[in-house]
Amino acid sequence: MLVAIEAALAPTPVARMDFPYRKAGRKAPDKEPALVAAVREEAAALAARTGLPPQRLALGGRSMGGRMCSIAVAQGLPARALVLLSYPLHPPGKPDRLRTDHFPTLALPCLFVSGTRDAFGTPEELTRAAEAIPGPVTHVWMEGGDHGLKRGDGQVAEAVRAFLEGLPEASPRG
Repeated sequence: MLVAIEAALAPTPVARMDFPYRKAGRKAPDKEPALVAAVREEAAALAARTGLPPQRLALGGRSMGGRMCSIAVAQGLPARALVLLSYPLHPPGKPDRLRTDHFPTLALPCLFVSGTRDAFGTPEELTRAAEAIPGPVTHVWMEGGDHGLKRGDGQVAEAVRAFLEGLPEASPRG
């Protein structure tokens, strides 16, 4: 899916990252502070490599990766927009454990691409939770899709491309 997005956005520079625990060959993720720090480092590296100011970058990822990007932005990492694919709103079967405390600080455009059969959050749950986001929110629903959005790479890539192309132009200073 991320490879398809990269291809759909070409020639725009895109960086895909692995979190440190994955690079080390571990299956269990690091604690949130280490994951958020990795997002910050990768965003800084992309800004340096492209010469773009950090506030011109769109950040995002799939599932936990997107969540960590949204937390990093909520904690002050500058970004132009967030692209959140299969956002893990809550653990499967535990709708009372929402992962949304940071949503009220997301004052930037946010794209959520999710399956209508995602065990990590129904369309109704995600729509309701996203109302706490002060920035503009766009939802794209993959009919019948689960958390993996299998066989939907092209549709996901097109949704991301259309969202990013539809963002208002950045100011000349940023």
